[in-house]
Amino acid sequence: MPMVETSSVAFAEYAGQLRPQVDAALRARVDLADGCPTTLREAIAYSLLAPGKRLRPMLVLMAAEACGASAEAALPAACAVEMVHAYSLIHDDLPAMDDDDVRRGRPTCHKAFDEATAILAGDALLTMAFETLAKEVRPPEVAARCCAALAEAAGPCNMVGGQADDVADGVATDGDLRTLESIHRRKTGAMIRVSLRLGGLTAGADAQEMAALEAYGRRLGLAFQITDDLLDVRSDEATAGKRVGKDAQRGKLTFPGLLGIDQSVQRAEQLILEAREALRPLHPHAAGLEAIARFVLERNR
Repeated sequence: MPMVETSSVAFAEYAGQLRPQVDAALRARVDLADGCPTTLREAIAYSLLAPGKRLRPMLVLMAAEACGASAEAALPAACAVEMVHAYSLIHDDLPAMDDDDVRRGRPTCHKAFDEATAILAGDALLTMAFETLAKEVRPPEVAARCCAALAEAAGPCNMVGGQADDVADGVATDGDLRTLESIHRRKTGAMIRVSLRLGGLTAGADAQEMAALEAYGRRLGLAFQITDDLLDVRSDEATAGKRVGKDAQRGKLTFPGLLGIDQSVQRAEQLILEAREALRPLHPHAAGLEAIARFVLERNR
């Protein structure tokens, strides 16, 4: 079966349809946070609703559609993933972590507010994610599986553990390709894979469909991180919407630093080819996931 040919233009079309739904759903959940202190609510909204690709929630919705379901039932799970992602960015930007002042073209949360408020906003978003899944995903058995999957992906053996290794002293000098891929399969890749898994769970996907989503997600997540590392080398702050060149300044272990630019590009291209091949069992409903795969190679921010 031939693969559907898509491009960044096709991704923009999908994003134009899905992102307003995601943004409206996120806004509604912030507005419903009765009793939340005003400054904390403002910090939550500032980070959660900041300009961004909404890649992870769109993966949830597109995975559900790829498994033959409507995106509507997957919308709470899509919101939960974006809440966890926003929390992780707030905490990653803190001075004790990556110490970034700019995110998505705006001051980071701790710069727009203060460090204490930023930490609390991240804490709030993490807990809001599981509240959203537990209360809104149906049936309850699926909600429980979604909570378990997201907790595992965001926890100490995956996203948090990957970040811990990423900031650890000595990784840049002692690390090799296996170490680097291990970090990012957890730090970046785990949240991309769970986005797809949540879409499959809410759609009632069968074992073959879930396996296809997992194979696609493993390759997409690593390719996404490689292109992110390349942007830090080849882009500029105005285009990327964040400070660039910081990885080299800090001596961090990166794909271009380890493999060189050309080999990193080739590795990303191969991974995206394999990701698209993994979608074959999901055709003809996987056009959205095809579009995201191609977008990852073409993105400039």
